Amino acid sequence: MTLSSLRLKKHADRRLKAGHLWLYSNEIDTDATPLKGLEPGAQVVVEAANGKAMGVAYVNPHSLICARLVSRDPKQGLDRSLLVHRLNQALALRQRLFAAPFYRLVHGEGDLLPGLVIDRFGDTLVVQLSTAGMQAVLPELLDALDKVLAPTTVVLRNDTSGRRQEGLEQGVEVVKGEVADPVLLEENGVRFAAPVLDGQKTGWFYDHRANRAWLNQLVAGKRVLDLFSYVGGWGVQAAAHGASEVLCVDASAAALERVAENAALNGLHEQVAVGEGDAFEALAALKAEGEQFDVVILDPPAFIKKRKDIPAGERAYARLNREAMRLLGRDGLLLSASCSMHLAPERLMEVVRGAVRHQDRHGQVLFQGHQGADHPVHPAIPETSYLKALGVRVFRD
Repeated sequence: MTLSSLRLKKHADRRLKAGHLWLYSNEIDTDATPLKGLEPGAQVVVEAANGKAMGVAYVNPHSLICARLVSRDPKQGLDRSLLVHRLNQALALRQRLFAAPFYRLVHGEGDLLPGLVIDRFGDTLVVQLSTAGMQAVLPELLDALDKVLAPTTVVLRNDTSGRRQEGLEQGVEVVKGEVADPVLLEENGVRFAAPVLDGQKTGWFYDHRANRAWLNQLVAGKRVLDLFSYVGGWGVQAAAHGASEVLCVDASAAALERVAENAALNGLHEQVAVGEGDAFEALAALKAEGEQFDVVILDPPAFIKKRKDIPAGERAYARLNREAMRLLGRDGLLLSASCSMHLAPERLMEVVRGAVRHQDRHGQVLFQGHQGADHPVHPAIPETSYLKALGVRVFRD
């Protein structure tokens, strides 16, 4: 296969040499190699300003990130062979980490497969393609998955906002087998049913597994409030690890039905209650009713999706943490998380510090958590590190 060239401007190869996989449109020498003539998803040989080949990337001339490197071998494009190789590399890591087949199998750039996310639920794979380049090799990807894992079911959850930015259609499709939705998984010894067809993201959030495991050690005999509970990943696990009472709050009635089902799946229906509504309104109502909890879990959706959202997003995180702390007893535990990549870890620490002082209490950070090892961080791409979690003891003298 003969590929077109994409020539970089002088010095624009520094980030690639440092390990990064992205190229921006303002780094391309468009006089030598016009972007406009390239089809979205096409593969090209990336060249330094002196003409030296640096590898193969796929392109989208309509995107700010106009190219993503898939191979540093200029003779090796993204084909079935490379996909099989990368999938085997990804699988080997997960098999070292986990005894059971429930994990994120592919984490985009972290697994050198930009634009691709795959979550595994046993023999069911839920796949998200967020770029034109990865969409272009979908048939090869499905063949590669058959060779590496031979799944019985493959679901395409192509309903992400990133696809709109790439000019791709959105939708959900079962491309192999049949889905018995929800599908079953096990995390930290607790069983769950995940709605892979119509739930959030792929139906489950494996990224908090280790953070939940930490909290599970400290909830025995405690009264727990789980805000933004989704299908009960935190709350049901807390009940399974001895919490005396758990209240899961979410704005989605469908998600709360799943909470009840997951509680029943583990014989915990008596310990787990649900409450539907906006988290901020729920916090105010619980405070007005004089309710108190030993543990409060805050795992909200991303309040900061773009850089311009940072000021408003930080204010929202601050308000949420302040109001949550008002429901803690004299010696309580707060688990405060953020999945906003644009919220720096030190800013979440500052949010928690400010909330503690606002309540005239003391805080001790006992735990600083991150995304799980099945969501590997690419050391040259800070954007692949997004999840933060703080375990904070909040107490009065």
